[in-house]
Amino acid sequence: MTNNILKDAGQSGPPSNIQKSGIPEESGFPLRSNQHPASSTRPFIIPVFLPHHGCPHRCLFCNQMTITSIKKNLLDTEQLHLWINEFLKYKKKQRYPVQIAFYGGNFLGLKTDDIKRLLHEAAKFVRDGQVDSIRFSTRPDTINNQRLDAIKQYPVAAIELGVQSMDDQVLATANRGHTALDTEQAVELLKARKYTIGLQMMVGLPGDDEAKALATGRRIAGLGPDFVRIYPTVVLADSPLAAWYQQGEYAPWPLKQCVTVVKKLYLMFTNNKIPVIRMGLQSSEALEEGSTILAGPYHPAFGHLVHSEIFLDRAAAAIKPATSNHDAVTLKVHPHSLSKMRGLNNQNIEILKRKFHVKDLQIIPDSALSQNKLVVLQ
Repeated sequence: MTNNILKDAGQSGPPSNIQKSGIPEESGFPLRSNQHPASSTRPFIIPVFLPHHGCPHRCLFCNQMTITSIKKNLLDTEQLHLWINEFLKYKKKQRYPVQIAFYGGNFLGLKTDDIKRLLHEAAKFVRDGQVDSIRFSTRPDTINNQRLDAIKQYPVAAIELGVQSMDDQVLATANRGHTALDTEQAVELLKARKYTIGLQMMVGLPGDDEAKALATGRRIAGLGPDFVRIYPTVVLADSPLAAWYQQGEYAPWPLKQCVTVVKKLYLMFTNNKIPVIRMGLQSSEALEEGSTILAGPYHPAFGHLVHSEIFLDRAAAAIKPATSNHDAVTLKVHPHSLSKMRGLNNQNIEILKRKFHVKDLQIIPDSALSQNKLVVLQ
């Protein structure tokens, strides 16, 4: 009965991204200490998808039905409760903070009655002690004092903004319907009300290039968000961008270029102590279908590719070039960083062996090292 009701809402099936730890992969962020003083870990996320609901524009790149694998129905109260309770079954006994997260649409663009109904029902789980707080994603131009006043009675801890770019020409070409100034003003209002702030950006939109993407990164970093997400632009079937691509008016970035640019953005944010909680689209059965993504830098392990390139750069800088060939080089990294250092299919090992004429290159774990550090023995 439960599955049938959820299926009617387009939200059937058990959570597929729950790790053994009980935390959905790369979907949480460290809460501010005043929001959950008992824990600084990433929260256990209960995602509720609202694909394209509340969106006044059809963005050039968008096909939320495909990205979320969810139909267009907005959950009624019974469906919402069933969905949340289904996820709560997967929560481990450890005291992780728990959040209900409304994703995939423009939350503050919904009808006022729908906003209040969803928040009211989600807040019941907070009052019952099963959930700690709520968060949602919305457009920058929906943030104003009137809307924030309307939701202040509810236990909303975090608000994510779909920034996508801080270049107004790129935003206009993508039919976003807002400007970089809207983002700056929205962040100012959210900071004044002490919300945890997440900013989402995209790379490779029509008219975008590396310089513009990095400029967007600098402006986002300057706003001081609590976390960011970085998404590559892919061509989704049935999106307006698909027609551009099929007519030869848009060429997506190659995977290698996209990984390199996102790597630079990741380092920019982390150097400014801003966590990057996701790089690349969350893999799903819908995205893995051959007819869903027509073109573009999609990879189910996109974030891993970025981290692997970072470790490759660090290793190359640390290995001392010599006039004679190295017989052997040993790299030591934290156990959790072994796969990042090796690269996909041991690609980093082969690159380093060729570059430095190394006959034998070993990578060994050392738990005494931090996860982003490596030591070279040669």
